[in-house]
Amino acid sequence: MIVSMTGFAAVAAELPGLSLAVELRSVNHRYLDIAVKLPDELRSLEPALREQVAGEIKRGKVECRVALNRIAAGAASVAIDGQKVRALATAAAEVRQLVPGAGSLSAAEILRWPGVLVEPSIAPDALVEALRGLVDQGLRELAAARAREGAKLQALLLARCADIGAQITRVAPRIPALHAAFVEKLGTRLREAGLDPSEDRLKQELALFATKIDIAEEVARLATHVTEVRRVLAQGGSAGKRLDFLAQELHREANTLGSKSVDAELSQASLELKVLIEQMREQVQNIE
Repeated sequence: MIVSMTGFAAVAAELPGLSLAVELRSVNHRYLDIAVKLPDELRSLEPALREQVAGEIKRGKVECRVALNRIAAGAASVAIDGQKVRALATAAAEVRQLVPGAGSLSAAEILRWPGVLVEPSIAPDALVEALRGLVDQGLRELAAARAREGAKLQALLLARCADIGAQITRVAPRIPALHAAFVEKLGTRLREAGLDPSEDRLKQELALFATKIDIAEEVARLATHVTEVRRVLAQGGSAGKRLDFLAQELHREANTLGSKSVDAELSQASLELKVLIEQMREQVQNIE
């Protein structure tokens, strides 16, 4: 499976007294570049999160952003510290024994006493575990997004391979005829100049020049590179660098083909090949 370096994932969770959100974004990059953005209270977790992301992603520029927000406690989520209330009641009873005229504490006064109302909270270790689990979930969603994008890129590259193959099929059968026609054209010009093309020295020069414009080798290498691109796409994995190299080789052969062109149709085919290969190179840059 071919994987794109472009993807996005966002996950969130509600914890006791907190809301936790993780965003993961990735774009193409020559190497693996990870940026982790954390709130101050979680800053110490940056090395661990970097390692967690690197364990799943091999190439690309990845940004992991974590947001932590406190949730205002609602009436239903407020708890009472019973032990503290009982201690407060005991202390109030002792005061009344010492001061008979002292009044009893009202419920409102008890609730206002510091520490009686307990808001929901989460232990630090539990928070770290929850964050790591949320990052794992986000990485799975990011991987799925990158895989979907990779499937589209693979289909596009296979289509470009088919188009390049069509240009090769168009050019290959014409190679012998182009060779013979050009040799004949040179011979005609020599005769018009009063020279004899059958002279050994001129025959050697004609043969040497004909060899220089022979494109059979370039066409064969183009076909070989296209076959290799298809094989790499079928194999999958981290294939971006290999595909980039193959695209460069395809472009080099197309350039050589154009420089050897002695025919308008061959020049047009070379131009079409360059356009198709450039489109392929642009898409390959996004593959992991």
